[in-house]
Amino acid sequence: MSEAESPDSLARMRGLIWLVAAAFFMQTLDSTIVNTAVPSIAHALAVPPISLKTALTSYVLTLAICIPASAWLSDRFGTRRVFAASVLIFTLGSLACGMSQSLSQLVAARVLQGIGGALLMPIGRYVLVRAFGPKDFVAAMSTAGIPGLLGPVVGPLLGGVLSQYASWRLIFLVNVPVGIVGLWLNRTHMPDFRGERRPFDWIGFILFALASGMLLTAAETGGDGDYRNAGVAAVIGAVCAFAYWRYGHRARHPVVDLTLFKVRSFIIAVGGGLCTRLGTAGLSFILMLFLQVGCGWTPTEAGLMIVPQAVAMVLMKLLIDRILKRHGYRRTLFVNTTIATALLACFALFDATTPWWAIAILMFAYGFVMSLQYTAMNTLAFVDLPPERAAQASSVTSTVQYLAISFGIALSSWLLAVFLGDHHHDPAAYVHGFRIAVLVMAAISLIAVYVFTRLRHDRPLRRQVTTPETAA
Repeated sequence: MSEAESPDSLARMRGLIWLVAAAFFMQTLDSTIVNTAVPSIAHALAVPPISLKTALTSYVLTLAICIPASAWLSDRFGTRRVFAASVLIFTLGSLACGMSQSLSQLVAARVLQGIGGALLMPIGRYVLVRAFGPKDFVAAMSTAGIPGLLGPVVGPLLGGVLSQYASWRLIFLVNVPVGIVGLWLNRTHMPDFRGERRPFDWIGFILFALASGMLLTAAETGGDGDYRNAGVAAVIGAVCAFAYWRYGHRARHPVVDLTLFKVRSFIIAVGGGLCTRLGTAGLSFILMLFLQVGCGWTPTEAGLMIVPQAVAMVLMKLLIDRILKRHGYRRTLFVNTTIATALLACFALFDATTPWWAIAILMFAYGFVMSLQYTAMNTLAFVDLPPERAAQASSVTSTVQYLAISFGIALSSWLLAVFLGDHHHDPAAYVHGFRIAVLVMAAISLIAVYVFTRLRHDRPLRRQVTTPETAA
């Protein structure tokens, strides 16, 4: 029986729940708060707004690279020490972001933030699993997850308000007091769990990091027009990816378990999710540029447009289980991906004269559909796996998700840059570029419709799987 499995376990472990909740809140808040402040940050750092994509992708890519190391670190050094280090690193990274004087400094600080942020959610979920028994875990996870759901709702609006009425630097500095409280709670309430010690796959980790970093570098430098260096980075990244593919099948403890890709439902979930996120992940970034630079909206007004999407994603959580149990994965994902693609294409109908309520309605509908999409894709990866492989699958799916998000942001910003040309200060160019970019992004997402038809038959939801992405 676990330490917390008793009638008053939630009350006795309230400090631990609040600690994990604060970590979830910081991570989800930071994933959404930056988008609305992009034009303000670009103006302060004297760079084109489109250049801020690097500050977003560097953070997400760091999450993807470092997440696989979280399990080994907690087993080797204990959850209390590693969680404290992750909170401290994230807080110091936030402080460095708020003090940045150039884009390169901001990117370096975002990488530091990502190193800390990569460990917050995996270790937080792991500790709740160990601290609470099966009877209390769902209640504990639901309580801890509430602030994580609020992050995407509060983040865009808070980012807009702070960048408009105070300073964009405060969107990072707000994490500092939360981090200090988190360090205090960690010292007094975090249990020190350890698992079986095993060797860390340093070779695989280095190959995986190089492959991911070089391929993203190729995408970003190519988007800036430096095709020669982009080609070199792409070749290095491809070689490292191939080397890991060969190496990963032979490693005893691979950092990314490739044998999971032998399961048909898993590879379809990952492949379909990759195609979906490549087309949709960058929408928030280019939408903020469209509204603020193209349409002349204030940061606060633009931030308000993200709130309907976040609210709809939370509301859809009430219906997801029933939809999947009634219609199964194949039918649900085929229909829902088609609807999501159509709604994404509808953003091309907007121009500088579009009323705010029309944008809000489409954002609500889009959020409603994407909440079901994310949860269905994420849970599909687990339906044919035994419970003992769930932890490995969770690490792999989280890694692929963040990789896809980073490449999706790079792709959308590259499309916008291509259609902008040299007109970085022309509002009409941003409107035109946005409309064409979302059509191309919708076409890419349409590939996922075909991928999900490769499921052999409809299968119901066998067990509820909680995923933080439905809120992000």
